[in-house]
Amino acid sequence: MKLAWGLLAAWIVHDLEELATMPSFSQQPDLPAPLTKVLPMSRREAATAIGLTGVAIAAASAAGAATGGRSKFFQASLMGFGLHAGTHVAQSVVLRRYTPGLITTPLVVIPFSVWAWRRLKTGGVPIAPTDRRLTVALTAIVPLSHVIARLPRLRRT
Repeated sequence: MKLAWGLLAAWIVHDLEELATMPSFSQQPDLPAPLTKVLPMSRREAATAIGLTGVAIAAASAAGAATGGRSKFFQASLMGFGLHAGTHVAQSVVLRRYTPGLITTPLVVIPFSVWAWRRLKTGGVPIAPTDRRLTVALTAIVPLSHVIARLPRLRRT
C-alpha cells in the first residue's frame, strides 16, 4: 500500500529539515535556561536520534503496507505524526522564532496526515480505536532516541 510508505517518505522530508537545523538551533546561547541544559546536540547525536526514530516509522509503514492500513501500529504512528505538528507550532510560538521542523510542518506533515486519513476512510479501512499502551510506547520513542543518541556524551561526563 503506497499510502503506508508515504508516511515514511513524509517523515524523511520532515526530518531532513530537522537534521539540517537542529544542531545549530540547539546550541543558540539565548534559548531559555531549561532548554540550554537539555538541548545542545551535535550533528551526530541528531542523526542518531532521527535514525532511531526512523526505524520505528519504517516499521510502522511496513505494518501499514502489509495490512492495507489496518495495523494499529501504523494508524497510531500516522496519528502521532500528524499530531506532533502541534508541538512544532507551539515551540515556535513560545520561543517566538523558527524551530527545527517548522517549515515542513505546514507543507508536508499536516497535508500528508489529512490526506492519508481521508484516503483510509474513503478506502473503507476501519480506523482502530487507540490502544493506550501503544500510544504511550510510541510517545516514548522520540525522547528515548534522544537519550540513546546522547549516551556516549553522558558516559564521558
